[in-house]
Amino acid sequence: MRAVEFVSVALICVNISFISSIFMKFALNINSVIMKSFSLFLASVLFLSVLPSVNAQSSFDKEGHRGGRGLMPENTIPAMKNAMLLGVNTLEMDIHITKDKRVVVAHDPHLNYHFTSFPDGREMTKNDKGKYALYDMDYADVRRYDVGSKYYDNFPRQKKLATYIPLLSELIDSVEFYAQEKHLSKPHYNIEAKLDENGDGVLHPAPEEFLQLMMAVICSKKIEDRVIIQSFDPRAIEIVHRDYPDVRTAFLVANLKSCKKNLKALTFKPDVYSPYYKMVNKKVVEYCHSLGISVIPWTVNSVEKIEELKDIDVDGIITDYPDLFNED
Repeated sequence: MRAVEFVSVALICVNISFISSIFMKFALNINSVIMKSFSLFLASVLFLSVLPSVNAQSSFDKEGHRGGRGLMPENTIPAMKNAMLLGVNTLEMDIHITKDKRVVVAHDPHLNYHFTSFPDGREMTKNDKGKYALYDMDYADVRRYDVGSKYYDNFPRQKKLATYIPLLSELIDSVEFYAQEKHLSKPHYNIEAKLDENGDGVLHPAPEEFLQLMMAVICSKKIEDRVIIQSFDPRAIEIVHRDYPDVRTAFLVANLKSCKKNLKALTFKPDVYSPYYKMVNKKVVEYCHSLGISVIPWTVNSVEKIEELKDIDVDGIITDYPDLFNED
């Protein structure tokens, strides 16, 4: 019996020794995992500590004015797609309302004779100026006019193609799908409400209805977090600030007043001050930045001027030629 007990004890000791060795290896492996995890944690902290500076360098807002009308027919879906391919962050566009209350992407209150052709193919002439107000036409009729085939003297590089004035809803759907299809970043939108006191009830609805119609489209597409609403008319962005406080706003200006006086026209601080580029200097930028307001001037159409404005720390540029961003 003692011999058996001795053997049993010996086996137990061997098993304990074997288990102990496994445990030690396991403990060492755990320590190794912990050390690796800790190293990864430190690396993450170091990465995050420099991330703000990286973001600051890449946050410059490159905007294609009306989709980049120097290269493609303005405010059209082909223009927006082309701007995205050229690497813009933001698609800039204008909004009007038709007679049947459809929200369309167009800059002028009337069909612009400079680049519009009739449904039968005849080109508009100067005699057609001011004859065809969008607010007097149903969208089905507006869509029949070609706004891309006629040569446009002001933009000789603009590609000519048959296209039309799109609905805002269609444009958003098209560019969102295009971004996904081409593996591009989702675009941001800088959308101008084309309001003017003299046009109320004549060339467009009153501000409240105009903004309600426009924002209904934007909210239905769930892009509010990627939208800036801009306008020369303070009433427009006042309504947005009041009714959609999470949506960013931009105040467009083109006058001889100082930045300080222009901003006094508003009851709040807009997210963006957007002046004609010749109104911008270092003091304007510094003043706006001291208030937490970004500065994005329009419309800058030379590499040299883009560089000058970047040197005084503007936050973005709106240009007719988005290909210039790849040359600066």
